[in-house]
Amino acid sequence: MKAWRFYDFNDLRLDDIPAPQIRPGHVLVEPLCVQPSVTEAQLALGVRTLAYDKIKHRLETEAPVQLFGHEFCARIVEVGPNVTRFHVGDRIAARAKLPCGTCPLCLSERTNLCRRGPIIGFQLPGCFAELAILPEIALVKVDDCISDSEAACLQSLSDSVASVETADIQLGDSVAVFGQGSMGLECLQIARLCGAGLVISVDVRPEACAVSKALGADHALNARECDPVAVIRDLTGGNGADVVFECAGGSPKQGLAGHQTLNQAIDAVRSGGKIIGVSWFGQPLELDVDTLRERSLRYLFPDISTLAHLEYTVHAVASGRVRLKETITHVLDGLDKVPQAFEITANKGKYQAINPAQVVIRAGKG
Repeated sequence: MKAWRFYDFNDLRLDDIPAPQIRPGHVLVEPLCVQPSVTEAQLALGVRTLAYDKIKHRLETEAPVQLFGHEFCARIVEVGPNVTRFHVGDRIAARAKLPCGTCPLCLSERTNLCRRGPIIGFQLPGCFAELAILPEIALVKVDDCISDSEAACLQSLSDSVASVETADIQLGDSVAVFGQGSMGLECLQIARLCGAGLVISVDVRPEACAVSKALGADHALNARECDPVAVIRDLTGGNGADVVFECAGGSPKQGLAGHQTLNQAIDAVRSGGKIIGVSWFGQPLELDVDTLRERSLRYLFPDISTLAHLEYTVHAVASGRVRLKETITHVLDGLDKVPQAFEITANKGKYQAINPAQVVIRAGKG
């Protein structure tokens, strides 16, 4: 089969390699639509972010190696022994982080806390290939009314669901979301479903602000045209928002906000409020802990998304309660377009992309 393999950072080649063989507890799939996450697109270029050192080590010791491709929709072509929940022809999506099954947390039925298991696309081959083999425990069946493009967004959406769950939003809470890329827009919509009252979004791109407004933001602030902290405080009676999601931070080389939006999130949240850290920064940051302490702020990080979170996304999208079509701006046709998808996703501002760029590998459900 043909599969994309990395020989080094910034060195991606389409190779002919042996097709994976079915094994117990796994299914063989043909990817239909796949997208690089923003983190994957940065890692492909050698930008420091989540898992940089682990990817660097794999490239130094194992290259050429299949990497990335955990956000996808695929169709099952073969079912291995002991697989009970799926059949040939089912369309599936997957959660990325899997439990190891052997650590004390897994053995005490707390697999959602395990950090030792593999990650699809990082330790396990992902779906930038004509075929892939995936463990049943990672998978959920995609509803017939969800398109392949929407289904490729479900993994990211499940992480956003976990982020909002961590926030424990109370009915009527005011919510601000810094960053209106895919996860910021997802957090906005899920927060609304979970009872948020006033919802305020912040971005620096007019196209992102427009999508945000269309998907339910009461106020979509362009931070190039106003002081978002001052406006958020004004809209909340001078208090600040009850909950602030920081979804914009990261490498400025890729058009992200560095740590500026984290500082703004701290200033924009009310005393005693919660900041949910969704972004990956790729390096240590200086943080004024005394300010957090003095104002009784809670800086929280999302739990790993579980199969239950992923199953919830299927129902939320199938019912129309969460809309993804408006966020999908760049869809490319053919496995050969994978490098272009990485380029667009790594530089979304340059290409006016909202969601990562998608690659349609096979015709499926539009």
